Parts: sequence; C-alpha cells; structure tokens
Amino acid sequence: MEKFIDALEHGIVSFSNWIWGMPLLLLLTGGGLFFLIYSRFLPYRYFFHGVNVLRGKYDVRGPGQLSPYQALSTALASTVGMGNIAGVAVAISLGGPGAIFWMWVSAFVGMATNFFTCAQASMFRGKDSNGEIQGGPMYVIREGLGRAWKPLAYIFCFCCLFGTLSSFQANQLTQAIINIGLVPMGVENNFTSKLAVGLVLTVVTAIVVLGGIQRIGNWAGKMVPIMIVLYFGSVVLILLMNIEAVPHYLKLIVTNAFTAENYKGLPDPITGGIVGGLIVLGVRRASFSNEAGIGTAPMALGATKSVEPIREGLVAMLSPAIDTLIVCTCTALAILVTGVWQTSSDNGVLLTSTAFNSAFPGFGNYILMVCIFFFAITSLFSYCYYGNKSMSFMIGANRAHYYNYFYLAMIVVGAVASMTTIISLIDAAYAIMAFPTMISGIILAPKVMKEAKSYFARMKAEGKL
Repeated sequence: MEKFIDALEHGIVSFSNWIWGMPLLLLLTGGGLFFLIYSRFLPYRYFFHGVNVLRGKYDVRGPGQLSPYQALSTALASTVGMGNIAGVAVAISLGGPGAIFWMWVSAFVGMATNFFTCAQASMFRGKDSNGEIQGGPMYVIREGLGRAWKPLAYIFCFCCLFGTLSSFQANQLTQAIINIGLVPMGVENNFTSKLAVGLVLTVVTAIVVLGGIQRIGNWAGKMVPIMIVLYFGSVVLILLMNIEAVPHYLKLIVTNAFTAENYKGLPDPITGGIVGGLIVLGVRRASFSNEAGIGTAPMALGATKSVEPIREGLVAMLSPAIDTLIVCTCTALAILVTGVWQTSSDNGVLLTSTAFNSAFPGFGNYILMVCIFFFAITSLFSYCYYGNKSMSFMIGANRAHYYNYFYLAMIVVGAVASMTTIISLIDAAYAIMAFPTMISGIILAPKVMKEAKSYFARMKAEGKL
C-alpha cells in the first residue's frame, strides 16, 4: 500500500509538471494568438474605451450581481496574489531577466483571450436552480454550445472544485509569516503556530465568503486598490532609490529573452533548446499569475449588471495588463535593481523579501508582509466564490453552500500540512479547467466578433467613440 501511495503521489506531481508545461503553453498561447489574429487587434484598439467602462462612464444596469468595477476587482483579487510576488521571483531565479519578457508576451496575448472568453460569459449567461443569472465557462458551454457539450461543462466544474481550493494560498501565506519573522524565534516549525495562523485566516475568510458574492465583490473592490497602491508605491520608492539601474535592466529583460544567458533550467527540445525552455518558463509563470484562459475571470465578469457583453470583454482585458504588465513588472524590477537576484541564494517569496529588506533595512520585510497578506487574503475570498459557483451548477444552488465549509476547512489544512502532493493536485485540476474554457472560446469566437462589430458601430453612431 505504501508503494502504491508513493507511486500515486509521484504520478500526481509528474502530471502537474507536465500539463503546466507544453500542453498549457500550446493551448493558452496558441489560443490567445488565434484570438488576437482573428480579431485583427480589434479589442486592443478600444483599450481606453474599456477603461471608461470601468470608470462607470457607460454603466448600464441589467441582470446580474456586480458592477463592472466589482467584477474586475473580484477577478483581480484571485489573480493578483502570491504569483506576483513568489512566482516572479522563481522566474528570475531560474531564467534571469529574460523570463519577464516572455511573461509580458503571454500577458499581451492573454488580453485577447480574456476579451473573448469574458464577452462570451456575458453573452451566454444562464440561470441556476434558484433562478439567479450566472455566467462562466460552464454556462457558456450549456447555453452557447448546447446539451451535447454539457459533459465539458461538468469537467470544468469538477476541476474547479479542487483547482480553486484555498490550501496553496493559505500554505504560502503561513510560510511567509514564518519566514519573514512574525512568528517568535524557535517555533518556526511549531504545529500550534501554524494552526493558529490557519484559524485566523479561516475566521477572516468566513466573515466575507459566507456573505455571498456581493460581499466578496464589496470587499474586493475596497482591498484590491489598497494592495496594489501599497505594493506599487513601495516598489516605486525602490526604483527611485536605484533609478540609474532601471534603464539597464529594462534593456536586459529584452536582450536576455533571446540569448537566455541567465537561464538555469533544462533545455526544452520541442521549442528550441535553452531559449525554448526560457519561453516555457515565462509563459507558465504568467499563465499561473494572470489566469487568462483558465476560466476564473469569466465567472466573475459573467455576474456583472450589464447588457453589453463587449464592455465586459473590454474590462476583462485590463486584468492581465494590471496583473502581469504592471504588478509582476514591479516585482521583477525591485528584485533586479537591488541586485539580490545575483547575490542571494533565496528563491520565491524569500527573494522578494530580500529585495525589500535590501532597500528598506530593518522594516522592508514587514512592508512586504502587509502586501502579501492583502494579496493572499483577497485570493482566498475570490476562489471560494468560484468553487461555490461550480458546485451550484453541478448539484443545485440550494446545496452549494456546503462547499464553503469544505473550502474553509482546507485553509487550516493548507496552513499546517506539507503541501507538495496537494498543491500538485490543485495545480493539475486548475490546468484542466483551461481546456473547456479555450475550446468553447474558440468555437464561439465568431459570435463575439459579430457582437463586437455591432457594438462599436452603435457606439460610433451615438458619438460615444
């Protein structure tokens, strides 16, 4: 039995590593390039129109539960998280500055993916068993593709139940608290300390998530700007303190992307040796961070109070831009300009912590700790909503609340457990969610383009463009 369990754990870890490699690279990047080329860059040309929609300039009330701002905040609450702090550090540790360039490319392509998949989530909304209007890949498949495709919707929902569990975020936040030093010396590995952190996180999360999507949206709308401004402000100070190094590293990000001089990972034989390995690394880290094509953003944007699907697609485009092009770039530059990426053996969140402490000796760790808390706790709020929504689709809205208690329990488990196998299981389930999302997105892309042409023609005729 022990050998079977070991083999099962090894298989889960291996599968997770494999699917987050070439399969997701081809699906997400290839699909995103399809959306970009098929649309002829149409959504990009109206990027600032999306900003105006987010500001409420064109706010039209309709069926749904959230405003466009609350929906984007909910989506950002899940994407702007540990991936922006620890994930970027991992990318630089393994790939050097060039990895960031491929994260940028992935984010730019992901903007087109979010436009199509989130516009579809608004176009093909359906009602749950309580009669509430809902959106997301499962409803897109059911309402847009028909009954024959419904098994694909159930695959998405089943994987979402596990892919959006709280264990990873709780584990990483607990480890950050311990490693950065907020736990007294000598009890770093104390089970009681980890349990206490887990229970506090559970209580805070329960207060929000048990209040439903509107409370989640309200909290996300308040916390997301705070966490981004706090983090962005701290990084700006670091960059101003090292302003002479910024142009050098911006140039190095681009040049290293094609030379892979600082790449320490394995060559990728399919995509072209060490440069191919660097591309896979950058795309993987960006996909894990901004989640474009995974299907979480359509669940949030599909709940908006809007009757204009194209507006929701344009708002959704902003998510990869904010998450990767702004927040991830801030983290990367902070690590690069302080030089810790060359002088420290730390990795993940510890490398980012070293960069902050290098810039702000004695208290940089604590600034980062506050940012990490906001990043992780908002992710905990949003992920519960996604799992709850998937449970509702599968067994009915009146029984979906049972998922909340399972989700909250997994916060405690995540805080105290050794997470290698569990995290790999969560990662694998999360990756599988991309297949129903991208398949339905590509099939229904012509309907989005038809709606987009009609919408922009109407806006021009009304003098709003």
